[in-house]
Amino acid sequence: MTGGARGIGAAVARRLAADGRDVAVLDLTEESTGDTVGAVRAAGGRAVGVGADVTRADQVQAAVERVVSELGPPTILVNNAGILRDSLLFRMTEDDWDSVVAVHLRGAFLMTRAVQAHQVEARWGRIVNLSSISALGNRGQTNYAAAKAGLQGFTKSLAIELGPFGITANAIAPGFVATEMTRATAQRLGMTFEDFLARVSQDIPVGRAGTPQDIAAAASFFASDEASFTSGQVLYVAGGPKA
Repeated sequence: MTGGARGIGAAVARRLAADGRDVAVLDLTEESTGDTVGAVRAAGGRAVGVGADVTRADQVQAAVERVVSELGPPTILVNNAGILRDSLLFRMTEDDWDSVVAVHLRGAFLMTRAVQAHQVEARWGRIVNLSSISALGNRGQTNYAAAKAGLQGFTKSLAIELGPFGITANAIAPGFVATEMTRATAQRLGMTFEDFLARVSQDIPVGRAGTPQDIAAAASFFASDEASFTSGQVLYVAGGPKA
C-alpha cells in the first residue's frame, strides 16, 4: 500500500487489514506511517511501516525486500502514492510536470514491477491503481490528469499481461473526496473547508463529498477472491454518472 500514511491510503490500509490481510504501509518516511500502522495493530491486525520514495528504483526494491522478510511475499499491491502540483498550463513549470508524472506513473511502474514477481510465483495477485475523475480532464491539472489517465492505460495493459498468472489489475477513479489534500485546496481558495464541501457537493448527484472509506470499499472488492473475473476495469467512485 503506497501513500498509506493518511487520507485514502490510510483508509484502504485499515479496510484491507479488517478484511484479514497483513498490511505494509509505504510512504516517504517510516515515521509518517505510524498512525496508520498503529491503528491497524490496535484493531488486531498485522502491519509494518516502510519509508520509500516510489520514484527511486533502489528504494522500491529495498522496500519490497523488507516486506517479504517481515510479512511474506506481497500478493496485493495498491498504488496510491500521489502529489498535486496544480497550475494553469502557461504557468506550469517543468518540475511541476515531471514530479507529478514521476510519482504517479513511474512510482506505479516501479512498485508493480517489483511486486509482480511474487504474484507470478504465487499464481495469484491483485493490483489496484488509484486514478481519478481528473483523468477526464480538469482545469489547472494537465499534469495530474495526464498521469491519472496514464494509470488507466497502465492498468489495462497489466490486466492483459498478467491475467494468465491469476493476477487481476483494476483502477479506482475517485471523484471529490474529503481529505487533508482537498482541505489544503480550500485554504488556497480562501474558503473554510465546510463551505468548500458544500459548494462541491452541489454538483454531485448523491449530494455529498466522498470519503476515504468509500474508496476503501472499492479497493476491498478489487483485492478480494470474488474479483477474480474482474480485471482491466476503471471504477469511477464519484457519487454520480458524470464520469
